Amino acid sequence: TMLRKCQPRGGPPPERQINLSNVRAGALARRAAQSQPDVKDTPDEPWAFQAREFLRKKMIGKEVCFTVEVKTLQGREYGMVYLGKVNTSGENIAESLVAEGLAVVRREGIRGTNQAKAAKRGQWSEGGGNPRHFVDSLHQKPVNAIIEHVRDGSVVRALLLPDYYLVTVMLSGVKCPTFKREADGSETPEPFAAEAKFFTESRLLQRDVQIILESCPNQIILGTILHPNGNITELLLKEGFARCVDWSMAVYTQGAEKLRAAERSAKERKVRMWKDYVAPTANLDQKDRQFVAKVMQVVNADAIVVKLNSGEYKTIHLSSIRPPRIEGENKDKDKRFRPLYDIPYMFEAREFLRKKLIGKKVNVMVDYIRAATAGAETGPVPAFPERTCATVTIGGINIAEALISKGLATVIRYRQDDDQRSSHYDELLAAEARAIKNGKGLHSKKEVPIHRVADISGETQKAKQFLPFLQRAGRSEAVVEYVFSGSRLKLYMPKETCLITFLLAGIECPRGSRNIPGGIAEPFSEEAMLFTKELVLQREVEVEVESMDKAGNFIGWLHIEGVNLSVALVENSLSKVHFTAERSAYCKTLQSAEETARQRKDKIWANYVEKPPAELAQVSEEKERVANYRAVYVTEITDGLHFYAQDVETGENLENLMETMRAELASHPPVEGAFSAHRGDHCIAKFADGEWYRARVEKVESPAKVHVFYIDYGNREIVSSVRLATLPPSFSTRTLPSQATEYAFAFIQVPQDEDARADAVDCVVRDIQNTQCLLNVEYPGATCPLVTLQFSDSKDDVGLGLVKEGLVMVETRKEKHLQKMVTEYLNGQESAKSARLNIWRYGDFRADDAEEFGYSR
Repeated sequence: TMLRKCQPRGGPPPERQINLSNVRAGALARRAAQSQPDVKDTPDEPWAFQAREFLRKKMIGKEVCFTVEVKTLQGREYGMVYLGKVNTSGENIAESLVAEGLAVVRREGIRGTNQAKAAKRGQWSEGGGNPRHFVDSLHQKPVNAIIEHVRDGSVVRALLLPDYYLVTVMLSGVKCPTFKREADGSETPEPFAAEAKFFTESRLLQRDVQIILESCPNQIILGTILHPNGNITELLLKEGFARCVDWSMAVYTQGAEKLRAAERSAKERKVRMWKDYVAPTANLDQKDRQFVAKVMQVVNADAIVVKLNSGEYKTIHLSSIRPPRIEGENKDKDKRFRPLYDIPYMFEAREFLRKKLIGKKVNVMVDYIRAATAGAETGPVPAFPERTCATVTIGGINIAEALISKGLATVIRYRQDDDQRSSHYDELLAAEARAIKNGKGLHSKKEVPIHRVADISGETQKAKQFLPFLQRAGRSEAVVEYVFSGSRLKLYMPKETCLITFLLAGIECPRGSRNIPGGIAEPFSEEAMLFTKELVLQREVEVEVESMDKAGNFIGWLHIEGVNLSVALVENSLSKVHFTAERSAYCKTLQSAEETARQRKDKIWANYVEKPPAELAQVSEEKERVANYRAVYVTEITDGLHFYAQDVETGENLENLMETMRAELASHPPVEGAFSAHRGDHCIAKFADGEWYRARVEKVESPAKVHVFYIDYGNREIVSSVRLATLPPSFSTRTLPSQATEYAFAFIQVPQDEDARADAVDCVVRDIQNTQCLLNVEYPGATCPLVTLQFSDSKDDVGLGLVKEGLVMVETRKEKHLQKMVTEYLNGQESAKSARLNIWRYGDFRADDAEEFGYSR
């Protein structure tokens, strides 16, 4: 649309408004009338401003001729306009607009559309048809301009030279208080809005400046105004008239750190907007705000545990980052959820921090303290405890920034008035932008890594299958994932991708409260656990597996940087040498370390009194073997050739208890399904015979699969939770202790071969299960007492009979008082070998390759 005036002749010329027919260009912005409060301002349509500028440069001040094609009832005229005085042979303005891609054709007859599309001009260009294309075309170069209007402290209208483009520019990286428009059309200023506007007006209005147009998100042009006397953006911040905004800070080309420094200066001086400002760390002493500490543990991917110079442990959360998290709910309800392995990239993030930080000193600068938040359903119990959030650096590298740049974490977005954020927040945003651009980690379009890690802790059958492999492997690499006590750890085996529970061999470490009935920890158990944690937690170690216990825990030696952890605990007076160390290669080292620790008389040896030589000599004289056989009733034989037995003396007590309990349950039956099973709980279970027995829950796979151990008989079973009920207090283990005691045969070694072991077990089951025998304890074992067992009628030794039949081998003992028994067993073994019975049918297979097959002589 254009307004045409004729040449003046004797007065002002007449005016006619001509609308170009058959084409349509974008509409310019229009401000709503104050008399219509419900009507909103309309912004420029795409390419509207460029079309207007094209016509202005093409036609202003020039003579044209036109033809009117249509005149509406309202008097609006549509036609064609041509450059020139007298005829229509001049340039067709409508066709020129279409050819430049600044207008579209409403009907056929106007040429130029195909040329504009082919040349990708105007709205057909790849830049889209919006101010962003105009901003990008300037390539962030300074443009001379005149400030025509100041809307508020951070938004101005400028006339760009030399082309006289009129644009609205918002200052990048900051925001000043604004004027809010009310329903009646009036404007209400926010605090300091008028002062901020005057500050900008008095310095920029109608002044010659340079503007760097930096970006154009959502049709908003962002830029920086440079005046000979300084940068208005930094001045506004420094004087407390503006605050930094994160969404536009990233495009600021003059250095975001300058804006943060200017804002920080205003906050410290508490000027204007910041008159009531309180710093997040205002209540902390300087020594608590910034300190050096040693990293002891990485917690998932956004927190670390550090040890201060005072010896205190403190959890530090990395400021303003969010670790990887799973989207939606965990679909596999039956599978136990393990965040470290089941959340994509959580394991990679944890490993990155572990390898960079564990055992090293870092600089910690506290940014803010996040207050504890109460849970909606937990009442006073906090959903999240108070968290200390800090920037952690090592060697000048910001760990949070490094984590984000690899795509292993994201940056938390805050409300604009939330000051609790990282002191290097802009660097974190820039690192995230680089990670997104390069498709790193969480931002990658590739398939997420999957970690299938088998947890065989407590899985006896799986552990048995895995044991020979670990024994043959010698020293295996591992990472210590958790420390339960000084000598009990959970290890991650990277090559085997599995988790195992590992017990240190050769030592007897003080036990914690969790492992002792009554919950009272042994002295120095806590110190032993802290020592082990500090030395090996989340470190890469080497382990030698020797054996396993009945619960599926592996037993062996752990080495870290050439240090044997068992020896280190003994050297530091935090453990004693166990008699099982006699058979190991580290026996002398352990005994020497124990003697040295004993001489120091500290920690566990603080009250040690050295025995006089005469008493020592008396003790050293070996006593004769004591044969004190007692009657027992064998109730269960295990696959590992252990057995459970009841004392005949207390058998009557058990029978009375069972009769009373069953009578009470018959009169008051338990409610089916009311019992909620948890590992370690004592309960009653209904056996296959339909009777109730006392039991202990060993494992809960699901409500339909609960592993129970019958404490009075020694057998195990997998039952549904509907077959379980609460154990009445009057029939608990306090009234009558568990009657089934576990034992193993003394002087014998069980074959590793499954078939040979099964033959031995079958023989024992046939001979002694559910029969009364005579039992004598010979010496203690790692998991249970080792005994000799006699038939009650013939008094023949059951274990010796197994040896003579060639079903088991003899385990030699060094104790002098046992040599008579050992000799008798060895003679029985030689007779079995001579007769080529069972395992000896191919001769002495242990001669050359005993270790390969897991045997030891």
